[in-house]
Amino acid sequence: QVQLVESGGGLVPPGGSLRLSCAASGSIFIASDMRWYRQAPGPGKRRDLVAGISRFGVTNYADSVKGRFTISRDNAKNMGNLQMNSLKPEDTAVYYCNLLSWGGTEYWGQGAQVTVSS
Repeated sequence: QVQLVESGGGLVPPGGSLRLSCAASGSIFIASDMRWYRQAPGPGKRRDLVAGISRFGVTNYADSVKGRFTISRDNAKNMGNLQMNSLKPEDTAVYYCNLLSWGGTEYWGQGAQVTVSS
């Protein structure tokens, strides 16, 4: 059973920084792609991909966060991180860690609230 636990969310003023972490249990982390999604508040909002890092270390980002967010992973610690700089109010959302295993199974964390407000 794989469990993902996010940490590091909170309230930050515009222009501030936060670092989200995702700790994974089990032994599949090293063979999985890791992604961060977010879901903004309000009805009808989708869960959108923010950033991803493959099991080979290849990264990709949504256009809205390029140059501000950095995704990373530490396979020795079964942990992934999302460094978020120059935060904007529109970055306010619940952020979810996601693992896609080599076999195609997806796992989700419980979510971490990020609020950008003065």
